[in-house]
Amino acid sequence: MSIFAISDLHLSFAVDKPMDRFGPQWIGHADRVARAWRERVTQADTVLVCGDTSWAMRLDEAAADLAWLGALPGRKVLLRGNHDYWWGSLAKLQRALPAGIEPLQNGCLEVEGWAVCGSRGWMLPAETSEPSDLGIYQRELGRLRMSLEHAPADQPRLAMLHYPPWMPGQEENEVVRLLREFEVRICVYGHLHDLEPGRYPEGERDGIRYHCVSVDLIEFAPRLVVGPQRADDGLNPAPSDPLAAL
Repeated sequence: MSIFAISDLHLSFAVDKPMDRFGPQWIGHADRVARAWRERVTQADTVLVCGDTSWAMRLDEAAADLAWLGALPGRKVLLRGNHDYWWGSLAKLQRALPAGIEPLQNGCLEVEGWAVCGSRGWMLPAETSEPSDLGIYQRELGRLRMSLEHAPADQPRLAMLHYPPWMPGQEENEVVRLLREFEVRICVYGHLHDLEPGRYPEGERDGIRYHCVSVDLIEFAPRLVVGPQRADDGLNPAPSDPLAAL
């Protein structure tokens, strides 16, 4: 009963947008993910999917991608990313999602004794001065706070984001302060691609363990973030006991 995380699957079973245009590492990436997923994840585990799941523009176009995800082992917690244009009202989404997939939007979900909270996030103020971007950033902060406020006081908190909470050289900001305020222990996020280690948040900082789980940065395999280390986790290992490590 472990918790894994992955992001930026960028599936396109019903639309013509193959990811191999971004490099040979993306050739057949959905098959690579499915193979690694089945090798690592059991039906008793949970996988946090941190956004940009499908290139679809409408919910009906995303059906094939969501069916593919639903057929993989384990419980899936789904967060919206900046490219998930198919993600409409929560009520319609809940009716359309295959069994075993749950959306995380404004609330909080209990996962293996953890309170899983989160929001999409947005570009950090250090990266943009556009009023529209700053407005979205502030709205996402409010949604993250709302989600964290739903967390039971007696459960450790794990935050899901799509956008990174900070970047090297921009370590102190409102997102980080909010994570500290609510004593978040683990933060998983995606959005970033084609970066070398050290150019994005990874590892422990100020009592929070950060994991970037963009699929191409974790060898196209779900990353273990809570639970016992397994023999096949050598590609993207995480601490066997994150609470003890923190």
